[in-house]
Amino acid sequence: MKVNAKFFASVREITGKKEELVELKDGATVGELLKILAEKYGKKFKEYVFDEKTDSPRNNLQFLMDGRSVTTMNGLQTKLYEGCQFAIIPPVGGG
Repeated sequence: MKVNAKFFASVREITGKKEELVELKDGATVGELLKILAEKYGKKFKEYVFDEKTDSPRNNLQFLMDGRSVTTMNGLQTKLYEGCQFAIIPPVGGG
């Protein structure tokens, strides 16, 4: 299946892309997608997205599937599906 991953702010700078189609096995989860992206984009992506002590995604990042936070679904175990939109949203600052 193919999922459209969208990247914003710092994640966009790391990947050099606004978005990309990622091919995954049917039934893949958000956690699996993040690990695939970390393998593809290397150390800088992994350090930005994952906490090095826990190897879990950082709490300050938002992960959305079709505009809904995956924390309101099944978190990293949320199953993706063909054609869904997945976004990594870094924290927003300013004032």
